[in-house]
Amino acid sequence: MEISSFPFLNQDDLLPIFNLFSEMDDNFSVNYSPKKRRRQDDDDDDQTQFNKTSFDDDELLKLPFWFDDDKQQHWIMEQKPEFQVFDENLTQFVAKKPRRATPENTHSSPAKGGAGTQHRRLWVKDRSKDWWDQCNHPDFPDEEFRRAFRMSKATFDMICQELDSTVMKKDTMLRVAIPVRQRVAVCIWRLATGEPLRLVSKRFGLGISTCHKLVLEVCSAIRKVLMPKFLQWPEDSKLAKIKQEFESISGIPKVGGSIYTTHIPIIAPKNNVAAYFNKRHTERNQKTSYSITVQGVVDPAGVFTDVCIGWPGSMPDDQVLEKSALFERANMGLLKDVSIVGNSGYPLTDWLLVPYSAQNLTWTQHAFNEKVSEIQGAAKAAFGRLKGRWTCLQKRTEVKLQELPVVLGACCVLHNICEMRKERFDPELKFEFFDDEMVPENNGVRSASAILARDHISHNLLHHGLAGTGFL
Repeated sequence: MEISSFPFLNQDDLLPIFNLFSEMDDNFSVNYSPKKRRRQDDDDDDQTQFNKTSFDDDELLKLPFWFDDDKQQHWIMEQKPEFQVFDENLTQFVAKKPRRATPENTHSSPAKGGAGTQHRRLWVKDRSKDWWDQCNHPDFPDEEFRRAFRMSKATFDMICQELDSTVMKKDTMLRVAIPVRQRVAVCIWRLATGEPLRLVSKRFGLGISTCHKLVLEVCSAIRKVLMPKFLQWPEDSKLAKIKQEFESISGIPKVGGSIYTTHIPIIAPKNNVAAYFNKRHTERNQKTSYSITVQGVVDPAGVFTDVCIGWPGSMPDDQVLEKSALFERANMGLLKDVSIVGNSGYPLTDWLLVPYSAQNLTWTQHAFNEKVSEIQGAAKAAFGRLKGRWTCLQKRTEVKLQELPVVLGACCVLHNICEMRKERFDPELKFEFFDDEMVPENNGVRSASAILARDHISHNLLHHGLAGTGFL
């Protein structure tokens, strides 16, 4: 094995190194002591200590020099001009530590116009928007789009066009505004699937708080802009057509709508917990449940013509009705020659027809109940499609209680849009719910004349061959 020779330094070559270490020892012996260093207040001693220290020429160029010029004190350092700040109060230059060079802060800002001028860095998390870009592409299949958003592209485009002026935001110097289509898509997807906000955030490439804010903003815009167009009590001409359709279905004249009340589960509120406690759901599910109510009146096509949202789940249907605007309009005489059909959970009034609730019923009463049940089927089917399309209504939502009525109102408006535009409802989305009707006190009778009117209608159904044989 061959060993290469190593040239050893002689004593003359090592002499400069020995002198360097000796000088360093002298410096440390002067400026450093193992004991606690005492504060030196004498400027002459400081100058002496500074003179004893030896530096190379390169090191001297890096040190700040202090000198007196016309009784003004300055600090001069060999650095770039853009890293020096002049303080007029102290009449001195203060050297700032330069920032680390990165691709983001080394580019010049066109607004400033100067070369090498730094611009503000924007800390925005980079998120993937591939899924939404794929859905928003013109070549994306309409059937898959409808399955994802519960509506066709044409209906979605119509909603975006209606909400454009209300939802659209302007670009700022800090970031580009989220497009209207993406804003509306975040809201509809959240309502349709009921996905947690963290999953919606990943799907659309937005922040969690941003998605929550978009859902509330779009729902408010739907309630403000679209509700007056798609969810209103029908005019006289439309109401006459509704009466004819209901009469052809049941044989009962002057029926202007079918009313029903459902419950939406919620998280236990912090205040008035007992008011939102749902006894029926708790007994059926064997789990403590809280809810709020949604009362709606629908036409034969399942389109909502009136809604009342937000009352506590412990309230029975008749009390919810008394709190609604529909009840106030009826008491003011605005529902002339119009009857609303409900279930046994509602009271019998001059304008509200309900089935017989006695134990032993006659054939005439059975016939009437059968026809009332057919009309009630329109309302139950409408609420079934409502909860089937918008899955967020089937489970407890993350929305605050005070904001929930806006979200539920938006779901009702979107349901009407889909029904009016004949959007196909997937049978796999069908939602089965249980009746929670409770018979009011005094058998639900509020008017003696209403009893006579109901008996007259049931008599005509049986003796004119309109009752059918389902009750036999």
